[in-house]
Amino acid sequence: MSSSANGTEAGKPTLLVLTSTYPRWTDDPEPGFVHELAKRLTGRFRVIVLGPHASGAKTAEVLDGVEVVRYRYAPERLETLVNDGGIVTNLRRHKWKHLLVPGFVLAQAWHAWRLVRTGHVTIIHAHWLIPQGLLAAMLRCLPGRKAPFVATSHGADLFALQGRLLQRMKRFVIDSACAVTVVSEAMRERIRDIDPDTARVSVQPMGVDLRHRFVPDPDTARSDDELLFVGRLVEKKGLRHLLDAMPAVIARRPGVRLRIAGFGPEEAALKHRIESLGLADQVDFLGAVPQIDLPGLYRRAALFVAPFVEAGSGDQEGLGLVLVEAAGCGCPVLAGDVRAVRDVLGHASKSLVDPREQAQLANAIVSVLENPQRARADAKALREGLIDKFDWQNVADDYAQILAACSAGLAPARYSSTTRRDASR
Repeated sequence: MSSSANGTEAGKPTLLVLTSTYPRWTDDPEPGFVHELAKRLTGRFRVIVLGPHASGAKTAEVLDGVEVVRYRYAPERLETLVNDGGIVTNLRRHKWKHLLVPGFVLAQAWHAWRLVRTGHVTIIHAHWLIPQGLLAAMLRCLPGRKAPFVATSHGADLFALQGRLLQRMKRFVIDSACAVTVVSEAMRERIRDIDPDTARVSVQPMGVDLRHRFVPDPDTARSDDELLFVGRLVEKKGLRHLLDAMPAVIARRPGVRLRIAGFGPEEAALKHRIESLGLADQVDFLGAVPQIDLPGLYRRAALFVAPFVEAGSGDQEGLGLVLVEAAGCGCPVLAGDVRAVRDVLGHASKSLVDPREQAQLANAIVSVLENPQRARADAKALREGLIDKFDWQNVADDYAQILAACSAGLAPARYSSTTRRDASR
């Protein structure tokens, strides 16, 4: 990877993206939102992504114009801290993986420092306050080139990582950053517990391709009784509560089937629960489904159910973009009432339920299935209201403005994407 002495390539400033989660290869079913944003910034920046290596992935490659560098932090067979559930979940379920954390952090710090020194980095975008935001902040304390940085929190770093020392680290990141973004209003409210001065914090969600990929298809027949769940099989996604409500749903609509697209550490326990509830003939596990295949599932389902809950650790959904994906395809949606989801569905939405209340969840599901025309009309209206806020091109434009302002030494405008667009109407 080459660059000119002033930190640009073909006139572009160099953006270094620090992340924990990144696609290991094309069509990787792991979350790909960091890459989706990065590739849409290549028109304005030379984008270098630094993330952890995983078994089967290349240590360096170019994906969609993004220069990807994956650092080694352990022997390849042990590089399992990130995938199949996320760092927080993996650490909680496998205590020995705490031994991987020092190598994970130090290796990323070393590679980031080298890239800042030799790659003429103009601006850093750190996804997650800890550890990436902390690394970006500490780089500014070292001798040599000091690149400004924007820190983005996605949820787990804010909700699940608690404790006095961790709170101090987060405050240090917030105070050191040129700008901080969170992906929902609920997260901005939570960040006040860390630093009451939220003037540098704006709400900037990740996006969904609502113009080309997640779109309705009039040629696909929508089912009358097929429920769909898409997500990692971890506690905060709430799938256990949906399974518990299924017998009551089936008692009223015997033809109902549930399709589950996802993978994660709770898979074995959830399959056992299905057997114990007598649901084996009416629940299908699809496993890991590539992003390219998800629209077909959303277009066919009668209802997409996202039974989000707050996990015992305090972790909860940062936003819930699967709801945007489903609505983008014209699919009716129902979600657990965690605060961040209200950024998608609204505060008074009839599509919000408490998944822990089995009767409430079952009644809500049956109500949608018994009124399909109304549900599909509601989904169409929801889709139209989400495009300005969540379509990837609009989201990327907002982030590009923030990054460009910081790279120029300017304070970015203090607004949320919602506020700016409402003001422009």
